[in-house]
Amino acid sequence: MSRALLVIDVQESFRQRPSWELISDPDVAGKAARLVDHARAQGDLVVWVLHSEPGTGTVFDPELGHVRLQPGLDPRPGEPVLTKTSHNAFTTTGLQQLLTERGVREVVVSGIRTEQCCETTARLASDLGYRVTFVIDATATNPIEHPEAPPGRSNADILADPRTLGVEEIMTRTEYALAGRFATVVRVDELTGAPVTA
Repeated sequence: MSRALLVIDVQESFRQRPSWELISDPDVAGKAARLVDHARAQGDLVVWVLHSEPGTGTVFDPELGHVRLQPGLDPRPGEPVLTKTSHNAFTTTGLQQLLTERGVREVVVSGIRTEQCCETTARLASDLGYRVTFVIDATATNPIEHPEAPPGRSNADILADPRTLGVEEIMTRTEYALAGRFATVVRVDELTGAPVTA
């Protein structure tokens, strides 16, 4: 077993936020599920990662019950489910030790959010010596407000602000930043061998 699929933060927490209606792909869980089916068929390890912020009272506080996988994502026995408190999936988990024990040398990255936990995990994995495949359309993100934007704005105000970084720009920037340096960037259909329709 030399390859592992990382499904990062595809959890209910994000669906509980008002910003979910601005997510780049509401069906990111469906894309992740396709990757999971493919990984299992290939005999690859599937690793599930959840983000937790205990004691914060936010949607990421496990006390509220939202730190769980989105519907349609069901770990099988033997598939590790890790909980992290850092952006990347390595620093606050035993992921590296787990991968080393299983002989994994390549990781496939998917999840939420593209430029945050997914990209950070991909960069660190690359620096740790793993071959990294980043499945860009099996990640999702939200528009990013300008650092000086006032907090608590409505989704409409966020989108209307010309300084807001749109999801397409974020995805493109991540692809440019990772491709050829930290990861091979692919699409779900490329990785699974599904026919590409025009």
